Amino acid sequence: MSMFCYQCQEAAGCKGCTVRGVCGKTEDLARKQDLLIYTLKVVSLYNLKATSLNIVNKEIDKFVMDSLFATITNANFDEDIFSTRISKGLELKEELKKQISAAGENADLDEKPNAVGVLSTENEDIRSLRELLTYGIKGMAAYMKHATNLNYDDENIHAFMQKALAATLDDTLGADELVALALECGKYGVDAMALLDKANTSTYGNPEITKVNIGVRNNPGILISGHDLKDIEELLKQTEGTGVDVYTHSEMLAANYYPAFKKYSHFAGNYGNAWWKQNEEFESFNGPILMTTNCIVPPKASYVDRMYTTGITGYPGVKHIEDGEPKDFSAIIEHAKKCQSPTEIEKGEIIGGFAHNQVIALADKVVEAVKTGAIKKFYVMAGCDGRAKSRNYYTEFAEKLPKDAVILTAGCAKYKYNKLNLGDIGGIPRVLDAGQCNDSYSLVVIALKLKEVFGLSDINELPIAYNIAWYEQKAVIVLLALLHLGVKNIHLGPTLPAFLSPNVAKVLVDNFGIGGITNVDDDIKMFENL
Repeated sequence: MSMFCYQCQEAAGCKGCTVRGVCGKTEDLARKQDLLIYTLKVVSLYNLKATSLNIVNKEIDKFVMDSLFATITNANFDEDIFSTRISKGLELKEELKKQISAAGENADLDEKPNAVGVLSTENEDIRSLRELLTYGIKGMAAYMKHATNLNYDDENIHAFMQKALAATLDDTLGADELVALALECGKYGVDAMALLDKANTSTYGNPEITKVNIGVRNNPGILISGHDLKDIEELLKQTEGTGVDVYTHSEMLAANYYPAFKKYSHFAGNYGNAWWKQNEEFESFNGPILMTTNCIVPPKASYVDRMYTTGITGYPGVKHIEDGEPKDFSAIIEHAKKCQSPTEIEKGEIIGGFAHNQVIALADKVVEAVKTGAIKKFYVMAGCDGRAKSRNYYTEFAEKLPKDAVILTAGCAKYKYNKLNLGDIGGIPRVLDAGQCNDSYSLVVIALKLKEVFGLSDINELPIAYNIAWYEQKAVIVLLALLHLGVKNIHLGPTLPAFLSPNVAKVLVDNFGIGGITNVDDDIKMFENL
């Protein structure tokens, strides 16, 4: 095989991509990403030693965080970026070695030079647990990146990420120790999502129940996709008064719910659906597109010249807007002025903004609906969308749920059902959208609040079922966070992760009730009996 990658749900044959990634990455790019991950492990190994000697280098925290994020599925396809990052990592390692030696300590640590790439770990179960841990911290790094962009940080989370990376080089750690590390990763995942929630709400206000326009206006527009709210804030400021409207796409939809952004009259609404439809939707948008985080689909020739990346994203031949305080979006704004207005692909509104602060404000109404039996069960259907036809299961599942069921969602998984006419229960919409994938934290806060209100001792006693669609590594940290909080009987689909060996999967089934999906009718019956 010329490469091996099984970090996302689209892994070929649910085993792994061995020639070219389903995401579009080449074997050369895959190798460079593998080498960068190995470099991060080695840098972390040396930094842990340096830290124990009170040698502090804050540059390493940012380097490790950003580099982990860059390797997430669909984030960056630019080989040159990875070559540059590998070189930088080697420079940092040599600097750490010098500092350790200067402190009078042995600087020749066991780097495990043959540990490059997933298959370098021969034992299938150890490999599975190492990758589970690695993918968890990749997702954690993504959330930390957004928080640090808003000047919120936590050195303890950085320290854990580096501890976890270094641990994957330690051949003395067996399955039990690695399982414990994975659950500890979940603990820090909760901390990271809580930090990002604080960063977003402190900066932009608590999300509000909001009706979002999904039609178009007659002005030229810029379409912004991804997750980074700092980027949309700066773009809205710089486009004000220019005659250019701003539309959100995919997970950036949640920006429409924040009070701070509602003052901009040129903030036009949301255009399109989940990330995987961008080939057709970017084409019909007509104006330039700004990718702020992962979820890039290799662009078509018809719009590649209208595409821009920023932050950790990148694609060969696509214009990149460099970091700055603030970033300079003048080029994309001038480009937009020369483009036609978007082609309308749908009309109407969708409703969202049901993050924890808003739902807790409605707690009395929700609790009353549960006590009277108007609401029998909540279904957490957070996570990711994707292009596989098997994901239509989630649309059918939402349509066939009993009318006394409410869906709690976050992430782009919602696009499978957030435009369905599912109605409401006593004024409570049957789809409560908390926002982006990181806003899965809101769903946890809501569940813990309901547990308190109903006086329960165990979160699993709540009338809540978990039927979660996953795609990439941010879903992994959400899963580990839920396991850390003691949530059981989570079902994942459309397939279980390829990186779970049979023995590791059995541990998750036996200890946490993790399961897959079958067919809609049988699964609804199963969930009703949980």
